[in-house]
This record gives sequence, C-alpha cells and structure tokens, in this order.
Amino acid sequence: MGLNFKIELKDVDESYPEHLSPAEIAVYISEQKAKAFKADDEIVITADTIVALNGEILGKPKDRSHAQEMLAKLSGSKHEVYTGVTLVKGDKMHSFFDRTEVYCKAVTSEEIDFYIDNYHPFDKAGSYGVQDWWGIVVVQRIEGSYTNVMGLPTEKLYRELQEMI
Repeated sequence: MGLNFKIELKDVDESYPEHLSPAEIAVYISEQKAKAFKADDEIVITADTIVALNGEILGKPKDRSHAQEMLAKLSGSKHEVYTGVTLVKGDKMHSFFDRTEVYCKAVTSEEIDFYIDNYHPFDKAGSYGVQDWWGIVVVQRIEGSYTNVMGLPTEKLYRELQEMI
C-alpha cells in the first residue's frame, strides 16, 4: 500500500464475552490489542481474525489434535472469516470489520495430516492459511475479500486510513 510501518507484538488476552457475535468478537479482540499500545503521533493498527462455522468460533488451535478437529469440520463446508481492525491515533479510536465466505472441498484425514505436518498452522484462526497449500488445494471459492481471509482486509483498511489521515 506504499506505507512505512513497523511491526510490534504485545501479549494480549484474547478471551471475549460469550454473548458477542462473530463480528463483535473480532472487533472486541482488535480493540483489546489496540489498548496495549500508546498512540501519540503515529497511527496504530491492530487486527484479529476469527473463523465461524455454523455459529461455532474456531480460533487458533491449542495443539495438533485440535487442528485436526477444526480442519475436519471445515472440510466440505462453507464458513465465514471475520477480521476486526482498530485504528488509533492519539485519543481517537476507530474500529471496523470485514466478512468473507469461504467454501472448502472435502479432504481426507491423510490430507489434513499432510497439511499440519508441512504447514504448521498453529498460529492461524481455523487452523489454516488461505495463502498456502490449504488455500491452493482445498479452498474452492471465496465471496468477499481474499486479504480478509489472510488476516487483514487491506482494501478496506486503505480506505479507512485515507479518511483518518
């Protein structure tokens, strides 16, 4: 996008109130991340991505068996990916979200094991990355933003940054 930026990581509690919708969860966690930073003259951008399948939230897998379970659920199904984004500058905070539908073909348990063994998706919501083997082989189509499924809806972010600057 032609922006100069730096990446900073902070440990943030990613738990959320149970009554929130998937979009609200993504925004809530994004805002919790934003609160961990001090934003004076710089713009701070935080984001959180979740996968929702039939009302169930699939976050990052706890371990290999949890990743296998999640990927098996996504096999042959449609799910939604939500990314909440928060922009902070000074005392001004603005949040938004994007939603994308993702359709996956059915895969075997051997293919799921191959994916986990070779791509180690333990830091990804829903246990997969659309930019790697899963996206190339398993994802049949998406409706919405591809970059949202990657974890940051850059086309929407670009518009929101233009309004903030």
